Amino acid sequence: MNTASAAGSGSAAGYRAPWWLPGGDLQTIYPALAIRKPAVAYRRERWDTPCGQDFIDVDLVDGPRPDAPCVLLFHGLEGSSDSHYARALMALVAARGWHGAIPHFRGCSGEANLAPRFYHSGDAEELDWIIRRLRARFSGPLYVAGASLGGNAMLRWLGERGHGAGIVDAAVSVSAPLDLAAGGAALGAGFNRLYTRMFLQTLKPKALAKLERFPGLFDRERLLAANDLYSFDNVVTAPLHGYRDTDDYWHRASARHVLHDIVVPTLVLNARNDPFLPGRHLPQSAAPAVTLEYPATGGHVGFATGPFPGRIDWLSQRILRFFDDTAGRRATPALPHARAEVAKAVPS
Repeated sequence: MNTASAAGSGSAAGYRAPWWLPGGDLQTIYPALAIRKPAVAYRRERWDTPCGQDFIDVDLVDGPRPDAPCVLLFHGLEGSSDSHYARALMALVAARGWHGAIPHFRGCSGEANLAPRFYHSGDAEELDWIIRRLRARFSGPLYVAGASLGGNAMLRWLGERGHGAGIVDAAVSVSAPLDLAAGGAALGAGFNRLYTRMFLQTLKPKALAKLERFPGLFDRERLLAANDLYSFDNVVTAPLHGYRDTDDYWHRASARHVLHDIVVPTLVLNARNDPFLPGRHLPQSAAPAVTLEYPATGGHVGFATGPFPGRIDWLSQRILRFFDDTAGRRATPALPHARAEVAKAVPS
């Protein structure tokens, strides 16, 4: 495995948090809540699911040319097209004259879905039909990105499909919980329980509403008593989606198991100080098509830059730069394929 040192924040492989934003928690919370998100003109479509009994809502950015590249983004747990990282990426996609698409996981578009199921970190089948539908629509390059839970599910799809995932030209995963058990343990301890409470504030009402629609779907009292993601997944996520329990779900759905099976050029970007997955749990090897990039700072889907009050465009630029580099390699066959590499931590 080759390694490369991450350089300054302006380099292709490096990120360094601004001096005025110390620590993984601030680097996570501040960009999500305090930095202004760019305006994006979305157009929403509702797609019926393959079973014909449910739907997803997809927010689209329409480029002026049908053969322009398309960037597909899968959002994180309880995220949406309005998430800070989604708006930042789609604003840059629109500025380039590209197409963009953000499919909402079931129940995340502002309207409850119709079927008993929700969504989960290993939802490769769900991603497959979405990606294939977009591939059929656009003639230009199709790039796929995923943030947090969406990044883990995207990596699962890439690894499970192998060469079949070649319908996309390149992929970028950001802050994916590559080891779900380690991430779950981190979110269940200390200050991180703040994030857990935030997720449960929306997950529990959605589950209760689903229980009213489908009486007996799961145990109401156990749901109400759940005070962490482990308990919630044991009652709701795991049994609804074919897993025995939380331990089975977190093990089988973790993307770390498939990193050596990916053949599509893929960037895996995780900050070592991400409170959702501490750096010691980050995988240190992957398939030759996969670039592992682990800057010392950045938090969870944060990566703010610039003088106070800061900007949130570094991450979007990094994603699109990886796509540009991949397009350049495809246009120049003599160049070597992407190497698997780990960017060493940068002193903060």
